[in-house]
Amino acid sequence: MSKKIFLLLLITLTSCSEKVDLIVYNAEIYTVSQDEKATAIAVKDGKFIFVGDDSVMSKYSSSNVINAEGLPIYPGFIDSHAHFYNLGFLSDQVNLTETTSLEDVISRVDKFNNLNEKKFIIGRGWDQNDWINKSFPTNKLLNESFPDKPVVLRRIDGHAYLVNDYALKLAGIDGSSDVEGGDFIKSNGKLTGVLVDNAMRLIDDIIPDPTKDESIKALLSAQEIAFENGLTTISEAGISRSQIELIDSLQNAGVLKIKIYAMIENNTEDVDYFIDKGPVKTERLNVRSVKVYADGALGSRGASMINDYSDRKGYYGIIRTPIDSIKSLAFKLAGTKFQMNTHAIGDNANRFVLEAYGDALFNYRDPRWRIEHAQIVNEDDIKLFNQKILPSVQPTHATSDMYWLYDRIGKKRATYAYAYQELLNRSQVIAFGTDFPVEDINPIMTYYSAVARKDKNGYPDNGFQMENSIGRADALSAMTIFGAYVNFEEEEKGSIEVGKSADFILLDNDIIRSLNQEYLSTKCCSYLY
Repeated sequence: MSKKIFLLLLITLTSCSEKVDLIVYNAEIYTVSQDEKATAIAVKDGKFIFVGDDSVMSKYSSSNVINAEGLPIYPGFIDSHAHFYNLGFLSDQVNLTETTSLEDVISRVDKFNNLNEKKFIIGRGWDQNDWINKSFPTNKLLNESFPDKPVVLRRIDGHAYLVNDYALKLAGIDGSSDVEGGDFIKSNGKLTGVLVDNAMRLIDDIIPDPTKDESIKALLSAQEIAFENGLTTISEAGISRSQIELIDSLQNAGVLKIKIYAMIENNTEDVDYFIDKGPVKTERLNVRSVKVYADGALGSRGASMINDYSDRKGYYGIIRTPIDSIKSLAFKLAGTKFQMNTHAIGDNANRFVLEAYGDALFNYRDPRWRIEHAQIVNEDDIKLFNQKILPSVQPTHATSDMYWLYDRIGKKRATYAYAYQELLNRSQVIAFGTDFPVEDINPIMTYYSAVARKDKNGYPDNGFQMENSIGRADALSAMTIFGAYVNFEEEEKGSIEVGKSADFILLDNDIIRSLNQEYLSTKCCSYLY
């Protein structure tokens, strides 16, 4: 064949190939949709139009071609329970994570105050369970350092505040203050400055609202962090109508590209507005669920327990939303297209939420209502999970809480805590999230905690309650296709298939095949079209 004829043939073949936006080849692609793997994909107009082998190079052409050099590709990770809106504000607050004592907390607040001109200081991340003295702190040292400026320090789980007396005075809180579903911790009859769950709302009322520009900055900052960690969809666990509308406007403007499954904050005005309006669905926003709090958190002893706490006799935790209110809301939502997603951590909270769901959903076929956290479920109640009632859990909670879990609730009840494999067996679906910024946003840490049941330090050597470890394939599904399913989005994302949204990530380490200890050094690159 002459050189001229060969070149003509090459031009003809090239011109016949379809132009696409992106080609990736020479990859190890875990589609999640099927057992066999692919090695190449082609993307056009935000969708996968080819998933197969390296013949992609003869079928399609693109100015954007990536040789993956054998690295693994997975569907974009979905965080099924997080606080995206809050994440972006952390850079403007005092970071109190991994503090070793109350004195360490005060030192960080002092340093922050010296570097920032703030009229109202907010911090987050302290955990008395990490200190030698594991009792709740008092605000004595805080008052000495900040006698004339309000200081509000949120516990790591977001379910307790430590505030100074100046903030208490601004909020009108005194020794006679009382609120249903909350607790004002006292010592010798005197307020300590620690407020738990619904008591925190009185402080929330005095915290200055962020400006629109500050909110936009926070959302864009959170998006950058999410993309860096391989997240392409976030289930935002409880935001207001105004926050949802801001997200929608930024997405429509092309500024906010991350996809959001928004759970509506449980206040009557916002819930009724969206019920009347109906679900909102765009390419990047899905609004069709309501976030409800049944109880508080275990670390701050706000989780509602059937029997009293092992380390606080006679105390059973907090019911944040009255049981009758949860029942009536369940029946109200059951007749709509809106999903009910309820925070339930203690075994009592899980019991009454499961019962309320079961009664309300009796005549409904595929509601996919969710229990958020499902941390401690009594052995008599776990059978109430099924394909209508789905667990949405955070594996890193188990490996964070295991250090003090037995002290808090005893070994017998702990047997039924973080029972992820049993929950998966019951519902056939389990969704993974992080609850960030409560826990590390990194989904690889989520995967590692679910599979190895160890923390970032590799503790414990043999894993925590390994009978409820999740297998690698199921753990990947819990971060992809199951996450899409619990959001009613499995037809559009969660797996790498022709016709689905081209959300995927490329990792430098194969988490399906690698040794457990190799997970934590994994780096990723997100692609979202």
